[in-house]
Amino acid sequence: MQLHYASGPIVQWRRRLYRSVLLLLAIGATAYAIVPIILIVVASFAKNINASMAYWDPLSWRALIPAGGVTISNYTEAMRGALGPAAFAPALLNSIIVSLSTVVAGLLICILAAYALAVLRFRLREAVFALVVVSFLVPFDLVSIPLAGSFRSWGLSNSLTGLIIPGLASGLSIFILRQFFLGIPRELVDAGRVDGMTNLRLIFSIFVPLSKPAIVGAGVILFLAQWGEYLWPLLTINDPSKEVAPVALAEYITEYATNFSGLFACAIVTTVLPMTAVFLLQRFFSATPVGAGDK
Repeated sequence: MQLHYASGPIVQWRRRLYRSVLLLLAIGATAYAIVPIILIVVASFAKNINASMAYWDPLSWRALIPAGGVTISNYTEAMRGALGPAAFAPALLNSIIVSLSTVVAGLLICILAAYALAVLRFRLREAVFALVVVSFLVPFDLVSIPLAGSFRSWGLSNSLTGLIIPGLASGLSIFILRQFFLGIPRELVDAGRVDGMTNLRLIFSIFVPLSKPAIVGAGVILFLAQWGEYLWPLLTINDPSKEVAPVALAEYITEYATNFSGLFACAIVTTVLPMTAVFLLQRFFSATPVGAGDK
């Protein structure tokens, strides 16, 4: 008992030291990740962007103050094309259309596929599920070049439809939804079937209302994957009016010069939109019964 009381203060001191070290590491990691973003944000509002960038190497506190004063002209001019090869606003609108269309249609496909893999009984179900898992382990860039040739032969290249189709069936989203569906009591399904519910009615009356966190998570995955896609639009789109934001953003970097004013402004706009969506939807995320097992 005396040993317990004697070691108590030492144990508490070690725990406080351990927590302090972890806190310092967390602060350092956060600063390492967020400081470059802050520098780009500050420079995007600077009237003299080159002067602001001059304080980056070596890094100075003056880099946190927009050189020459604050202005939003970098953003307005980039949107209407005064700072780059084309207006950025149409490309941003194309990205919004493609991403939202992918979320709406993709969620419907993923929900139906997840229900089939979680509830329905059919031969080779586990083999199909294994293929779904393998599909999101293989990088899309690996198959994008031969797939682009197929899309050209099908007449789907150089169109927004051709950008949307490859992102509809997300293996990761199907996996998340399927694992969540496995956690829904089987008794609800049996009771619904006794009442004469069809599979579609079971999905939209029982599974969808009970799976909002998983559906939101799957939707965010679909949105972010499509929003940040660069190689596929680069391979399939030749019409400048159908470019998406990542491709238009890269056009500010040329062989001879880089337009930092337009690049930073458009990069911030391209980043803020998905960040805002994730921030607004984060309250829907919760612990999901991943790995609940077949029932």
